Amino acid sequence: MSAEFDGRTGKQGKISQWLRGRRPKEAADDGGREDLLLAAAAAGLPLAPAAHPVSGYRCSCDRVGCPTPGRHPLSFAWHTQSTTDRAQIERWARHQPQANFITATGTTHDVLDVPLDAGREALERLLAAGVDVGPVAESDDGRMLFFTLTRGTPEDEDEWWPCQLDCHPETMDEHPGLRWHCRGSYVLVPPARLPGDDGQAVHWFRGPEHPLPDPLTLLESLTDACAKYAGEDQATWPTRH
Repeated sequence: MSAEFDGRTGKQGKISQWLRGRRPKEAADDGGREDLLLAAAAAGLPLAPAAHPVSGYRCSCDRVGCPTPGRHPLSFAWHTQSTTDRAQIERWARHQPQANFITATGTTHDVLDVPLDAGREALERLLAAGVDVGPVAESDDGRMLFFTLTRGTPEDEDEWWPCQLDCHPETMDEHPGLRWHCRGSYVLVPPARLPGDDGQAVHWFRGPEHPLPDPLTLLESLTDACAKYAGEDQATWPTRH
């Protein structure tokens, strides 16, 4: 039986004590934002602060007409700034309570980024086959992110993946289907808010407590699913005369 303090159980007392020790804005944290960020960092995902949406589709950055509102790092030095250091992430999260965060890919992990429908089908197939899928995030704007180990930097650059599989978030619309985020790229890490007035976000479908898998164990299923859905989309296009 748990001990009671001031009429509350020990567990309840600890929670109340924890809340009293935080500033009001932090106590109203949306869904344990800081805890989720620290869990991602503990899993080896290096993080850095990013912009956040303002008043619908505007961006918190100073750029007029920002093309990627709420989706880009705050600093041009995001790649070297990205860290898994708990104390630094706590400072960022508490002093920038509205900020999204990005995770830099290509150092400890890569991200295979696919259309949501294709990702869900591939995930179901992979889990049914007993494959260790690892962390998976969903973006409410129609993407699914599979977090994997990185391939690193091969000694033989001829063995590097074709550039069509690797692009920066700013050029995502130019590369439909599979996007392989590796060195020099980044993705939003949950929890992150997306532009718009309908509360869209990036959230975990499978959390970062799952070990990162080898990307090659997922690649065939993901590319097959992407090809299937791309083919279905093309079949619905009107015939040109």
